[in-house]
Amino acid sequence: MKILADENMPYVQQLFGDLGTIETVNGRELTPEQVNDADVLLVRSVTKVNQALLAQNNQLKFVGSATIGTDHIDLDYLASCNIPFSNAPGCNATAVGEFAFIAMLELAQRYNSPLKGKVVGIVGAGNTGTAVAKCLEAYGIEVLLNDPLLEESGDPRDFVSLETLIEKCDVISLHVPITKNGEHKTWYLFDEDRLNSLTENTWLLNCCRGEVIDNRALINFKQRRDDVKVVLDVWEAEPNPMPELVPYVEFCTPHIAGYSLEGKARGTYMLYQKLAEVLGIEADKQMESLLPPLWSERVLVQEISDERALLQLARFVYDLRDDDELFRKMFLNNQGFDHMRKNHTHRREFSALKVGNTGQTNVNWLSNLGFSGVEL
Repeated sequence: MKILADENMPYVQQLFGDLGTIETVNGRELTPEQVNDADVLLVRSVTKVNQALLAQNNQLKFVGSATIGTDHIDLDYLASCNIPFSNAPGCNATAVGEFAFIAMLELAQRYNSPLKGKVVGIVGAGNTGTAVAKCLEAYGIEVLLNDPLLEESGDPRDFVSLETLIEKCDVISLHVPITKNGEHKTWYLFDEDRLNSLTENTWLLNCCRGEVIDNRALINFKQRRDDVKVVLDVWEAEPNPMPELVPYVEFCTPHIAGYSLEGKARGTYMLYQKLAEVLGIEADKQMESLLPPLWSERVLVQEISDERALLQLARFVYDLRDDDELFRKMFLNNQGFDHMRKNHTHRREFSALKVGNTGQTNVNWLSNLGFSGVEL
């Protein structure tokens, strides 16, 4: 069995090596000729899987995408060909949630404007939006949710309109899929008019899809409204962000909010489990065995006395400033955006760090943030 896999997908050899011959490819440049004799195709969001790509293949047994979204997959075509498909919903939700939370702490530190006491609005309350809310609520932050589709489906949580969220929130974090049509389309959800409606000193974070914000309108807006602070992990026209936008963004990263080692391993592992199910075999490997230990497995804290101390603890696991600095240096290089994504192998989740308490202060809330081994 020939398994064709994106070269940036981790742990493929460890998980799929016993099932067949593995060939790794550049997912953004994949051609029908490369796919023609594949039995299994494993991709990420940069590969458009459609009739054109699969035109020369008549033996495909499984397509898997190690991603939450499926907008790059022609699901109808796969179904018409009876090709089993699976994505990995929720695989990187924790990573995105922690990324957004850390970005908010970094903004708070940089602009001397504490996160504590702010109201945070989350647009899109699926897996990643819920993960952001989990971090914020563990820290005692008030959260408002906007998700008309979930609200209409009967989700029991409380929701507000987007207009109400913009009016009441100090921070807005975007976590929606990209949809171009319908009453609740998200393409250019934040267009010129909506950007202009942001209240003074709002923080705006986008960790979902670049086109949820009209990037050209954002440039014009930031030229007039420097009070609004912006964090962008995703960009219109990736992998080629608008160079003139970058100087107006407070923290820039190359679509790596979900790129923790845990998140990437979880995505590949979910596809391994699904393929085993399709083939009717036992999935006998464990995800935990794939992950290396963190450089510092345990840290002792007496107390988390202020927000700066919490940020310092978070930086033990992931320092956003490093990726921001690298992005500004490299994004204009030839294939610089993709190079940064391919080589992004250092990011961990809070769970990789065990926290011990040497004082009398209750820091058990850190376990709700995701840190491991929190002891009183």
